[in-house]
Amino acid sequence: MTEDRSRKRPALEIQIHPGKVRWGVQYLFLSRRHLQWLAVISVALGLFVLSGLLLLPWAIGAYSRSQEYQSLLGERTQQGERVQVMSQELEDLAASTEDLLLRMERIYLTYGMTADESIGHGGFPFRQGESFDSIYGVAVRHGRELESGVAEQLAVVETFIGEVESFEEAHRDQVLTTPSVSPLDPAEFVLTSPFGIRRSPFTNRVNLHPGLDMAAQTGTEILAPAAGVVVFSGRYPIRQSVSWWRYGNLVAIRHGERFITLFGHCDEILVNNGQQVEQQDVIATVGNTGWSTSPHLHYEVRRKDEEDRFVPVDPRVYILDHRWRNEERLLIRARRAPDLSAYEPLPRLIGR
Repeated sequence: MTEDRSRKRPALEIQIHPGKVRWGVQYLFLSRRHLQWLAVISVALGLFVLSGLLLLPWAIGAYSRSQEYQSLLGERTQQGERVQVMSQELEDLAASTEDLLLRMERIYLTYGMTADESIGHGGFPFRQGESFDSIYGVAVRHGRELESGVAEQLAVVETFIGEVESFEEAHRDQVLTTPSVSPLDPAEFVLTSPFGIRRSPFTNRVNLHPGLDMAAQTGTEILAPAAGVVVFSGRYPIRQSVSWWRYGNLVAIRHGERFITLFGHCDEILVNNGQQVEQQDVIATVGNTGWSTSPHLHYEVRRKDEEDRFVPVDPRVYILDHRWRNEERLLIRARRAPDLSAYEPLPRLIGR
């Protein structure tokens, strides 16, 4: 019996004595098994704490790297957005330089300057942008290519401007007598019939329309497109030419030796034969006289060719203060010799 009691005796006795005597002493008895489990738990807890202490620098570094990566990713995203904005700005600038080149081409055609005499028509060598392998490499490469292209185009435009300025200084009289502005305020007309082949609304025949029909309200002022002398004003006599009588009230201005401009279907004529006019002088008002279905100005530009004939040319090329749709196609057609076999020659009273 004594041996059995010793076996059941606890391996550890813990007494808790509270501050107040009346609460009594508290006893906690732990057996060897309890102590073994307590030792295992303590070792496990110690290993856990030790591993945490060992992994803490790595965890802190990983967190720091994660934060740095997120920061770099955000910065890269912002840079990508800036690259896209800059790329769009370069595309807009490229479109503007293309527009400038078209305008310079129109000026060359208007003044009769040949491409052989122009350095600008040859262009400049295009330098390919560098290649990039970063995540935004394609956008950066596209931007560099746009930048190179815009720089090339601006250099061409600068050369064009220099050549035109030199030409204008050397040919001052020719510049002053070249019809280069719209006879109507661009905000006050609508183009209803362009230069070219069309079906006549009166005869239903297909023929050449040698000018522009610019619809505007009756009484709208018509302006001289360049300096010149009025060679005809009034209604052309029907007994001399039915075709020119159809123009209604007509004004014809001769600009130097190279151009004659015609203004048909006028309402009121404000100039007289032999009168000298300057660019943008008021010469008449829009009307509905002659063969006309509604108030409009029929505007023609006749240019002297190599055979000393005043042949019709597309007036849109010579209206430099207005932007036309499809100007690229317009310039391509203007460079080719049109089929003018059916155009009406200037009558004696105008073309003499």
